[in-house]
Amino acid sequence: MGGTDTDVIVVGAGPVGLMLAGELRLGGADVAVYERLDAPSGQSRGLGVTARAAEVFRQRGLLARFGEVETSRQGHFGGIPLDFGVLEGSHFGVRGLPQDRIERMLEDWALELGAHVLRGHNVTGLRATDDAVTAVIDGPDGRVERTAPYLVGCDGGQSTVRRAAGFTFPGTDATREMYLADVAGRGIRPRPTGERVPGGMVMSAPLGDGLDRIIVCPHGTPPPSAGQRTPGFAEVADAWERLTGESLHGADAPWVSSFTDATRHVTEYRRGRVLLAGDAAHVHLPAGGQGMSVGVQDAVNLGWKLAATVAGHAPAGLLDTYHAERHPVGARLLRNTRAQGTLYLGDAEIEPLRTVMGELMRIPEVGRHLSGVVSGLDIRHDVGPGDHPLLGARMPDRPLILPDGRRTRIFDLLHQARGVLVTTDRTGRVNAQAAAWTGRVDIVTADWPETDDDPWPRTDSALIRPDGHLVWAEPGGGDLDAALRRWFGCAPTSQKGERCIAL
Repeated sequence: MGGTDTDVIVVGAGPVGLMLAGELRLGGADVAVYERLDAPSGQSRGLGVTARAAEVFRQRGLLARFGEVETSRQGHFGGIPLDFGVLEGSHFGVRGLPQDRIERMLEDWALELGAHVLRGHNVTGLRATDDAVTAVIDGPDGRVERTAPYLVGCDGGQSTVRRAAGFTFPGTDATREMYLADVAGRGIRPRPTGERVPGGMVMSAPLGDGLDRIIVCPHGTPPPSAGQRTPGFAEVADAWERLTGESLHGADAPWVSSFTDATRHVTEYRRGRVLLAGDAAHVHLPAGGQGMSVGVQDAVNLGWKLAATVAGHAPAGLLDTYHAERHPVGARLLRNTRAQGTLYLGDAEIEPLRTVMGELMRIPEVGRHLSGVVSGLDIRHDVGPGDHPLLGARMPDRPLILPDGRRTRIFDLLHQARGVLVTTDRTGRVNAQAAAWTGRVDIVTADWPETDDDPWPRTDSALIRPDGHLVWAEPGGGDLDAALRRWFGCAPTSQKGERCIAL
């Protein structure tokens, strides 16, 4: 690392920063995570993950660390019921999985892999050159500077990294303030998809152990003049009583917070050697519980690409595909949360729109589209030429039968964040063609169990990126050699000076 302290500096030890740290370590990069808080806050703005985020955790063998989890095919779009089961293998997401529990699991995982997580270290500024990035850090021993070839800001909606590196962050300002609180011992009636009442909207859901999460969205409450604030519980209880007629005054509230409908999105996810992920890159109304999930997916898209870049074997342009692939996902996130906000929070004049949307959502094609948008299961990237129906999409967790009769699944093969080539070819042709990449791609000969109701298109062979997206397939997936070069660089055994494909 001559002249640097680590390969990658990650700023922020929330779910996004910790997921990225683990991904980088799987790719062989050294990583230091700097977090301003001395200890995890224990707060959980998010209470679950979307279907695709749950798949991402399963791809790394992490979902099992939570034990039994609850999923449901019944969800909503802006409070209007939506059946997510119209998509094969889909569900609304994993419920009852608080953000602080996800953070603890991810920190344990990142530490096991050898990441350095330094708490009580506040990154206050940075200097970037053509060769490296230096972070200015206030820590327990005073101010220090640490340098790395790359730095990633995962430090939330008020990102210091975003401001210090000069990222442009356009969008719409907040128009209202809303509240949330965890309330103990009151047995509040569940309103899981929201209830529109005169003067606003309220939600409530049991968290277990006598605790309920409430969200209060009054009409006409102006946003704070200077960023996010923490209201007193009396203010939240007053608003709840005005909207519901129910008094929560005097209850215990271990956590109280507020949020707004501000919507902003950086114009670029990368500026030279500084990158952004999660809320540092996109802020929005927390509709549908998508924010943390999209941030985790940002980290998984970026991690293997950045690790390959640090290692020196990434093909030209690989790191630029992070912005090219994730910026459209962020833009769609902001569109759908703004649309949901209109349906959720609009006054009586929105009721005709809600009625029409409810009718449309009962049309199977509309239901499939919205389910794909909110779950993240329909994300498809431009991965090169080919006409296989799954090309560029996430590879489903299909079962496999190995030559010795043992059974496994696609996601089991992705635990180490390496490329995977699955082939049914017994002639050795595919294996021989990919053999030079075995240092970066695991080659698995197997069969797909055939059933009468198999929903997936015929796939004799499949090349899968570390983030689970299909980049080549037979039949119809294009040239295997070109796909291997495009995503995994020149073969480790290639001749010196051999040209790799630029993305």
